[in-house]
Amino acid sequence: MRLYRLALAALIMLFASTALAADYYVDITNRTGYTIMYMYVSPAKSKSWEEDVLGNDVMRNGTTQRVNLRGYNSPIFDIRLKDEDGDTYTFWKVDVSRQDITVTLDDLD
Repeated sequence: MRLYRLALAALIMLFASTALAADYYVDITNRTGYTIMYMYVSPAKSKSWEEDVLGNDVMRNGTTQRVNLRGYNSPIFDIRLKDEDGDTYTFWKVDVSRQDITVTLDDLD
């Protein structure tokens, strides 16, 4: 009986930890007048930026890009965009479950 309880407890902990992970997305609209070359989205608690989510693509002015964020424990992310001139636009602690981003020149770092 004790072995059964231990196995059940382990199973509950496994499901509880995976239940915390969720999928999110954020729509980012470029209204800077410039082409966005790089887009980095990292969990707010991260100490470094994750890989460029645009890859080989770019984000032209006036377009919107959806970024899918799968398997994270929190909807709070930091977002950094870098345009064709090397200028950056950084958004700290964005709750992507409640907010999308429209980036303009007013957001220039």
